[in-house]
Amino acid sequence: MKRLLSAMIGLFFITLLPTVSLAKSQCISCHEKVTPGIVEQFLSGKMGKAGLDCSTCHGSAHKKGAEDAKLAKLPTPETCKKCHPEKVSQFMDGKHSLAWIAMKSMPMLQHQPSMIVGGGYKGCSGCHKIGIKSPEEVKQYRYGSGSCDSCHTRHTFNVKEALDPRACQSCHMGFDHPQWEMWSTSKHGTIWQIEGQGSKRAPTCQTCHMSDGNHRVMTAWGFLAVRLPEDDPAWLKDRVTILQALGVLDEKGKPTERLEVVKAGKVARLTKEEFQAERNKMLKICSRCHSPSYAKAQLEAGDKIIREADKLMAEAIRTVKALYDEGILKKPASWKFAPDLLQFYEAKSAIEQDLYVMFLEYRMRTFQGAFHLNADYMHWYGWAQMKETLQKIKDEAKKLRKEKI
Repeated sequence: MKRLLSAMIGLFFITLLPTVSLAKSQCISCHEKVTPGIVEQFLSGKMGKAGLDCSTCHGSAHKKGAEDAKLAKLPTPETCKKCHPEKVSQFMDGKHSLAWIAMKSMPMLQHQPSMIVGGGYKGCSGCHKIGIKSPEEVKQYRYGSGSCDSCHTRHTFNVKEALDPRACQSCHMGFDHPQWEMWSTSKHGTIWQIEGQGSKRAPTCQTCHMSDGNHRVMTAWGFLAVRLPEDDPAWLKDRVTILQALGVLDEKGKPTERLEVVKAGKVARLTKEEFQAERNKMLKICSRCHSPSYAKAQLEAGDKIIREADKLMAEAIRTVKALYDEGILKKPASWKFAPDLLQFYEAKSAIEQDLYVMFLEYRMRTFQGAFHLNADYMHWYGWAQMKETLQKIKDEAKKLRKEKI
């Protein structure tokens, strides 16, 4: 009886809470005049309604308006961890927290204007800022340290918003990873759009990649669709060729310093156990709606598509590599590896421009289309384009050899 009475009293106060008139803090009183939109957003969210104040996240050192505005701290995951320890721990263990690594390590990015790769957030950094930064980088890239607010956007920090698959589309779209386009035009995405947010039939991005609200967000294959070791000897040979073109392995097949970056960014699976653990999780998720045998067959079909795509990719790489070996293409002085797929559009010849697009656009669409159950993306936007580009690369190689003679 006491327990029931206690629960009823608690429920009464929870119901009453949103209607309680809270005294305005100095922060809110000032910002109602300076940034009224931000105040309105904050007060409409759960944190604002619970009586939290701007200083909860931004500290209380900033008190003199524009004069000392830089004293206001910008939140980091550590700020959020005070109230959401489990979710932040999951995030820190996952791949989103590692996204900034690419901004520091990708060789192509070193050639770009600072506004594209740095604090302007107009290019790659606009999405990769979700990754954790050092304290020095947090100071340098002031407005990119929140991480959690990439999905729970300021200043409402709405859970419902982050649960909506459209929250993912601003980053997971476009040239090299059009997951939004693939999912939204797949049967899963179509059902969701017809039935709406209350659909119980259609899995969303969060259903598969954040099962039960887990913020780790990992997949079996990783971003590069590369795993080691590989039992199929022909496939392993093709994969070694790809890893050499990525500069992860040298010409003798030995690891380079870039392997450490791959490990740090978790963009590949480097043990059978690691791959299978993630695959088993996905099988369990798919089996909530499909039979386990059907789910397993679909995922294995995606694996086989990667194998076939890797055959085409390796042949294209070997064709370009032969031009370097024959002295027809000259390795730029600043490059350590050639061809180097991670130079992207900084490649110094038309044939290598085709090679990078084949890898970063068409190969990505081939395997990602397969796993997102989008036949058109897998075939016409991926596989068919890989075949076409391979032929272009072969033809260009013949032409370059003739020109040398």
